[in-house]
Amino acid sequence: MSPRAQTLAGSRLGQLAQRQGQGASQAAGASEDQGAEERCELCNEPISAEHRHLLDVSAGELRCACRSCSLLFDRRAASEGQLLLVGDRRLRLHDFELTDLAWEQLRIPVEMAFFFFNSEQQRVMAFYPSPAGPTESLLGLESWEQVELANPVLGEMESDVEALLVNRAKGARSYYLVPIDECYALVGLIRTRWKGLSGGTEVWDEIADFFGDLDRRSKARGEDAASKLTPGGSTPEIQANVAAAGAAERRSAWRT
Repeated sequence: MSPRAQTLAGSRLGQLAQRQGQGASQAAGASEDQGAEERCELCNEPISAEHRHLLDVSAGELRCACRSCSLLFDRRAASEGQLLLVGDRRLRLHDFELTDLAWEQLRIPVEMAFFFFNSEQQRVMAFYPSPAGPTESLLGLESWEQVELANPVLGEMESDVEALLVNRAKGARSYYLVPIDECYALVGLIRTRWKGLSGGTEVWDEIADFFGDLDRRSKARGEDAASKLTPGGSTPEIQANVAAAGAAERRSAWRT
């Protein structure tokens, strides 16, 4: 298990899973007293259940953050890239291309996984959720390159704090570009709820609820006019070129 998996395989996963499970009930008017017990891990101010996270890049650890501390680390230069604010972009990738053969070539032993670019190791890493926590699956360079070439959106992933989340379990074919803490919320859910060899009906119901909630909170890529222009006014064609250039740069870094 990698250092990042080890640091996130403990109580933080349980907290993220618990927050995910509480989301629907709190939205219906349940008490938020338990969420109020959490505190910002930078300034120790009380924070609500719904809050942002910072990623400690070197330790590979998520830290809970209040709004003020989140704003302080909104740019990578704020901490020389060591503490990164986890974003809130969630995209449904309906046109994502990943055939069954391409999935098999990635050598992921289960039907759910997430992929992100690790700036410390200068490579794309793949993890899958398991009852033991996040488990790394070593990627073959050529297999991942083919997925990147077929899906330019992967070049837009922000290093360390965004991930491609794949759900192919029980016949699903769902693909999302999400904040990295969403992936660890799923890992925490499976780690804390899994029973026996198959997991049990309860955990699979909660996994279905997780992806149902994620789907509601995600935007379809290019679903509205606003998504067709970036703040700088670029077109989808320019975005695709930038994404392709980003993917090429990452492949080059991986080879060196």
